[in-house]
Amino acid sequence: MTTGARIEHLVTSGTFSLDGGTWDVDNNVWIVGDDAEAIVIDAAHDAGAIAEALGGRTLRAIVCTHAHNDHIDAAPELAARTGAPILLHGDDLPLWKQTHPDRTPDGELADGQVLRVAGVELTVLHTPGHAPGAVCLYAPALTALFSGDTLFAGGPGATGRSFSHFPTIVDSIRDRLLTLPGETVVHTGHGETTAIAAEAPHLQEWIDRGF
Repeated sequence: MTTGARIEHLVTSGTFSLDGGTWDVDNNVWIVGDDAEAIVIDAAHDAGAIAEALGGRTLRAIVCTHAHNDHIDAAPELAARTGAPILLHGDDLPLWKQTHPDRTPDGELADGQVLRVAGVELTVLHTPGHAPGAVCLYAPALTALFSGDTLFAGGPGATGRSFSHFPTIVDSIRDRLLTLPGETVVHTGHGETTAIAAEAPHLQEWIDRGF
């Protein structure tokens, strides 16, 4: 498929807070689009920096891979600046309300839903485990998976805090992600990119170590 769409990336810094603790974090913000329109995946920490990266493009949606505060803290401000809707899986509304009790998302993401921008289709994959409403976005035309905090270079996302569950994230990764083509590049919520082929051989190691 020929497309003018591209993937852009910026890193924003802030804090992650849950269960009474707070940690400094760097987040990956992904922009998918062309010169005219785009979507933002995970509006983290700095709405101004994200808006600057968008330039004058039309923002079609702010997609939240899950509702931990470090992935959604800048979403309402970015929505106010751009008029774009915030989209979140409904199972993560309890987490969302911890950060934004007075502002609800504008739409719900559902497994199998297809988002379209700049001639590219991104399919929503519900991948619970790190959070109940965690999703990944698969864009085969870009050979890309946007994994949020479900899959990283080196293993699954963390499951040691509230709303998370290790056996569930393993099932999500095994059944929904490792079945994708091996050359698929995994654009993660934090840290470096990886590929499905690089992570697939290690599934049993993760299970044995009980990430």
